Amino acid sequence: MIDIDSNDIKKKRTLKYFIEATKEVILDKGIEKVTIRNVAKKAGYNSATIYNYFDNYKQLIFFASLDFLSKYTQAMPNYIAEGEDEIERFILMWECFCKYSFENPNIYYAIFTDELGDHPENLMEKYFQIFPQKLGNPPERLLPMLLDPDLTNRASVASKPLIEKGYLSKNQAEEVDNMITYIYHGMLTLMINNRINYTSDEAVQKIKKHIKTIVNYSICSDG
Repeated sequence: MIDIDSNDIKKKRTLKYFIEATKEVILDKGIEKVTIRNVAKKAGYNSATIYNYFDNYKQLIFFASLDFLSKYTQAMPNYIAEGEDEIERFILMWECFCKYSFENPNIYYAIFTDELGDHPENLMEKYFQIFPQKLGNPPERLLPMLLDPDLTNRASVASKPLIEKGYLSKNQAEEVDNMITYIYHGMLTLMINNRINYTSDEAVQKIKKHIKTIVNYSICSDG
């Protein structure tokens, strides 16, 4: 993706046109129907112009998907505020993420799993530089997690308070993060491929149960 100055009003406006057009295609036809050609047509530009902003159609999808992600990022602070301690907040953090993921599995797959042709962290950083309002006003400690498209890194930020409070060692936290991340990716992939018939709420409850088991076992473990 080309570098766009967040102060360049014209390029920022054009970029927004392409993102909005991509969102419309996703909502009208499905994420699998997004192409450079149909996005350009909907936005009122020719296909060549899009390549002045994006390297490929998956980057278009990534940016459009981040618009959908804003609901999650803005909901997170209030969601985890219900937790009475770091363990509850950790579980709620994952529950919130899974809730929004499983309501829109293809969107979250595009952000956290799909190949993009560029480093996703660069794309996400650029997106929020251009559209900072999409991030809302999360607590400072959550920013590293919300700005990182690498799920492993996000998980390590979420589990850091468990280490600081002495619930888990660093090694235990890494194992917990890996197990939860693998379970999440598995559930997401199964939902996308229609290999399970859970509703989004049922999928969240399944994951939440697994997370509680993993965390409780790890806390009780000596290793």
